[in-house]
Amino acid sequence: MRMLFAGSPRIAVPSLYALAGLARSQAGYEIAGVLTNPDSHKGRGGRVEPTEVGSVAMALGLFVLKPEKLNAEAREAVAALAPDMLVSFAYGSIFGPKFLALFPLGGVNAHPSLLPKYRGPSPIQAAILNRDAETGISIQRLAREMDSGDLLLQESFPLMGRETTASVSEYVASRTAELLVAATRGVVEKTLVEKPQTGAVSYCAAIKKEDGLVNWSLRAEIIDARIRAFTPWPQSWTMHNGEKLFILDARLISSDSEARSAGAAPVGTVLGADARHGVLIQCGSGALAVTRLQCQSKKPLEWKAFLNGTRDFIGSRLG
Repeated sequence: MRMLFAGSPRIAVPSLYALAGLARSQAGYEIAGVLTNPDSHKGRGGRVEPTEVGSVAMALGLFVLKPEKLNAEAREAVAALAPDMLVSFAYGSIFGPKFLALFPLGGVNAHPSLLPKYRGPSPIQAAILNRDAETGISIQRLAREMDSGDLLLQESFPLMGRETTASVSEYVASRTAELLVAATRGVVEKTLVEKPQTGAVSYCAAIKKEDGLVNWSLRAEIIDARIRAFTPWPQSWTMHNGEKLFILDARLISSDSEARSAGAAPVGTVLGADARHGVLIQCGSGALAVTRLQCQSKKPLEWKAFLNGTRDFIGSRLG
């Protein structure tokens, strides 16, 4: 069975390694090629580099396709590989019916949510933003409508309230690799029962760079969730003395510290420093303890070091 793997970012790399391992260890399985996004400019130097998946695929000696669009030319290139199944995770584009028709065994796709919840491009961020108690991983059949395919495998895991998109993505990357291999084998060997998605359908939108701007008029718990959801990208930021200031880490504070923030201080006011919690900033409701900050073009600092170098910070107003 010849697989075409489609993926682009770092989160999909363990899945590519796992499928390559399946091809090496199990007779009858082969990776026909890897489909990934085109090379792009990265880093301060603007060097053109492949996607993380593309880089690993080349290192593994696999044939790599990097089309700008999944048009007729791209379909012809894929058809020449004679793939039986499409296996995808975080490729970054929607597969149309003409493209899916190239695969006799159809396609399977990994999605990091409990489908049909959070269909769309940012399910991990959505779960953190909404302060969900759990989220999960779904392996679904590829269908015409985005993230609407029948479920092959699905499992949940708890969220404890301190996760970031980075930490959840790390777990999802590792666990999805195992589930995607199991689902691929299950489809080929006909050991899995496909089940339609049930329950309320919800969607999540793409995260934009400007989403990182902190709105201090929101409740402290909402700002905290946004900081965690936007780690590592686009990062949360505010303005201080005309310069961008990144809020890298923060904590909701206990009631005794929160009592210090009560009063008529305008939102965004730096109230002071708490030895146990960090720098206290007034929010629309409650205060947030910021523990790690970074001025634009400077290195990240823990809050005590930051205050030592920014004497006018306490008492200032951010935003």
